[in-house]
Amino acid sequence: MTDWRRAATLSRTFLATAMGACLAVGCGAVPGGSGGPGDTLTVMTFAPEGTKATNMPGMTAMAKAYERWVNSKGGINGRKLRVLTCNEHNTPAGAADCARKAISEKAIAVVGSYSQHGRAFMAPLEAEGIPFIGGYGVSSEEFQSTLSYPVNGGQPVLLAGAGHQLGRACGQVSIVRPDTLAGDSMPVLLNAGLKANKAPEASDIRAAEDTADFSSQAREALADTAGASAKDKDKDKEKEKGCVTAVLGERTETFFDAFRRAAAEKQRKPQISSVLGSVSQALVNRTGGKESPFEGAYLTSWYPVSNDPLWDPMRKVISEHSFGDDGVDPDDSGAQTTWIAYTVLGEVVKRFKDDEDITARKVARMLNQSEKIQTGGLTPDLSWRYQDMRAVAGFPRIVNGQVTFQIVQSGRLVTQPGEDSMDMTPTLEQAPRAA
Repeated sequence: MTDWRRAATLSRTFLATAMGACLAVGCGAVPGGSGGPGDTLTVMTFAPEGTKATNMPGMTAMAKAYERWVNSKGGINGRKLRVLTCNEHNTPAGAADCARKAISEKAIAVVGSYSQHGRAFMAPLEAEGIPFIGGYGVSSEEFQSTLSYPVNGGQPVLLAGAGHQLGRACGQVSIVRPDTLAGDSMPVLLNAGLKANKAPEASDIRAAEDTADFSSQAREALADTAGASAKDKDKDKEKEKGCVTAVLGERTETFFDAFRRAAAEKQRKPQISSVLGSVSQALVNRTGGKESPFEGAYLTSWYPVSNDPLWDPMRKVISEHSFGDDGVDPDDSGAQTTWIAYTVLGEVVKRFKDDEDITARKVARMLNQSEKIQTGGLTPDLSWRYQDMRAVAGFPRIVNGQVTFQIVQSGRLVTQPGEDSMDMTPTLEQAPRAA
């Protein structure tokens, strides 16, 4: 047989095999796209798991529970949802790998994910036009990229809110935070809230992200918050005490354990505080409930308290569709953020026509042009049109600056008496650039 005949025969054999395989599995729809009801929409959720620093397994677990729930109802407007999950490993390489996987699987969006390595994952997603919906808000790129659609104000509004909360009660504040690029902006943001309440700037105490020994930071924080001067005490009796806030993710518990011992040695009890994600109801439960060292702690959150009836739909989905997945905790801020992000995705998909092809670029276009999206009262109505952007230096994509102020009472996170939810955007607009 001549070479050209052999090649022709092989070509025909390959074509027949490919056509047979296509008939068997039903080719015709591009993975991740949708030509109409009955087709599949592919999305991804990524978060770090099993690392020595912050871990967010509840986010990917919540995404899979949402997938099972929405598909049990026939999908979103008849379109089946396929959720890919990826371990981001808390490294730039891991974040980039997850983004590349989303691209290779032709995901129409990355939804409800966590990474502090915004540069690593946003650039690949931007190149392919894949929107990033409802990230946790820990990287500055989430509030800068035109393909990012945040559902909360991230670390910026939490820290500005913490400054507001502490500025009303404290003579001096210390912040203990990770010695990372993401951590470098934290004191600036906290100070914005303190300044709005005419409080002095916080002492900035750094710690290695993966350290297990916070004894030196505990001693430094205790020394820095020895209390207001006698002159200040006479001027403002309500601001006599020193306050310590720690924003260290999963290491927050370890720090406050060291701090509690250091404070006991000096027979002092400064006010302690933190933000959503570093302290949670699950942490309070695990450390003793009513006897927890976090009893009386201040907390700034994006969302209503976890026992608010507004969370009931999410709790129902978790109880019915997270079987075999112990990572889903309805009190977890990561799971809550992912739930809200998928709520946004569902509302956006419903705005397409039944027979319309859905692609990543079309989802982004819809998000850029759509009227406000409701999240069941868990956030203000959300919209990312140009006119919705705010003049926050370094964080122009913040469209929801809302925070709630909470306190640990009798082992439960409850709304802080006398403190209504507050939009921190005006405070951040007056702050110096922090990213």
